[in-house]
Amino acid sequence: MTEVRGDDRAKLSSRAALASVTVALILLIAKGWAAAATGSTAMLGSLADTALDLIASMVTFAGIRIAALPADHDHRFGHGKAEALVGLAQVVLIAVSAIGIAWRAIERLTRGSETAELEIGIGVSLLALVCTAGLIAYQRHVIARTGSVAIRTDNVHYQSDLLLNVSVIVALLLDQALNVRGADAAFGILIALWLLFGAWRASLDAVDQLMDKEWPAEQRELFLKAAQDYPELAGLHDLRTRSSGVHHFAQFHVWVPADWTVQEAHDRMDRVEHDLQRRFPGTEFLIHLDPEGHTDRETILPSSITESAS
Repeated sequence: MTEVRGDDRAKLSSRAALASVTVALILLIAKGWAAAATGSTAMLGSLADTALDLIASMVTFAGIRIAALPADHDHRFGHGKAEALVGLAQVVLIAVSAIGIAWRAIERLTRGSETAELEIGIGVSLLALVCTAGLIAYQRHVIARTGSVAIRTDNVHYQSDLLLNVSVIVALLLDQALNVRGADAAFGILIALWLLFGAWRASLDAVDQLMDKEWPAEQRELFLKAAQDYPELAGLHDLRTRSSGVHHFAQFHVWVPADWTVQEAHDRMDRVEHDLQRRFPGTEFLIHLDPEGHTDRETILPSSITESAS
């Protein structure tokens, strides 16, 4: 699926974040009622997770709006890293939630407790499964169109919610239908461990962006393959890439023949840059010109440009 351009990316990402807020709010109310009715630790854990979903989704919405702001005097590269910061904030919230759930589950496991209202617990969990599955499908559509890190992090967490809601159903069935005491608390601990794993996994993309990690190998190779279509880019070397939210940056050096004037070199590279931006929406290119044969680091494309580019 083709990625969309700037303004449309911001709109799609904002809509996805708003959808997350709406779903989380609906499920928070439903699970609050179910947790009070059933007395289930697993349901309580699911409620706490949904409450943090709501907070995280609201933070995500704010972060996306900030990230969509254009570059200004103090932020010449834009505000894209706001998405990565939001992603890390979500990770902290998820981790805190997991620790609280585990503490509560261990407490109930040692003291012993019973759950009630099986039908309510299962009914609300099934509602949560349907709503969450629909949200995940929509988020994946938006991620494919925008590449948003914040929505991707949100999506990872909501994927874990599917397993979490299934776990609540299983825990209630074991505890009430099969009279397996302690099953509810044990599942609460498993849910907490799963959330911690999800927090660690969700943090990777955010940290990579904040550390200006190079593009993934597939994205880098896609650009290098496209660069071969431009004779002016033969001898391309010292390629550096990074991403900031849904914005991407690539800078590199290219050789130019000695008989090119500064004006000619500028005009040729300007045309190449505009065409690359058309082919790679949301990517900013910075091209540095070197005398033919000069290499600062490594040559990436062939160097025979004199005949083919003139």
